[in-house]
Amino acid sequence: MVQAESDGGGVRGGRPKLGGRGYLPRPPEAHRKRMRVLFVCVGNSCRSQMAEAFARAYGSDVMEAQSAGIAPAAIIMPNTRQVLAEKNLRVDGQFPKSLEMIAHEPFDIVVNMSGMRLAVAAAQLVDWPVPDPVGQNEETYRTVASQIEALVMRLILELRSAQA
Repeated sequence: MVQAESDGGGVRGGRPKLGGRGYLPRPPEAHRKRMRVLFVCVGNSCRSQMAEAFARAYGSDVMEAQSAGIAPAAIIMPNTRQVLAEKNLRVDGQFPKSLEMIAHEPFDIVVNMSGMRLAVAAAQLVDWPVPDPVGQNEETYRTVASQIEALVMRLILELRSAQA
């Protein structure tokens, strides 16, 4: 521990105080409103989990992403975890959730990949016709992940340009 000197120099050792306001200014992005986005598929074990992972990794400045399923599976599919890990993304702590678990939360955008009609309240409902990879090989998962990644990136860019 540094002892304060008796001449009133303190930790700074008699050097003059630095200028400034005592805080760092916030960057312009901190003033943006982040949109609440929900990604929905059937089991919340593949497509919507992939979309949530991409959105959190690439678009956390413009959106708060969550995912859910119409009929949630018991686990996130191992191929989903594998394909995301190949892109250095993890879904640790994530689990399949039902729409009922988050029905009380307001969302600005709901992205529907289930292929079914949704009765979800949102300012905007978007349908993405992405095939379900459940039961398919790893290469199909990679193809689906690439398609979802491109769609999520397009959504992020649209949200960023809307805030510019």
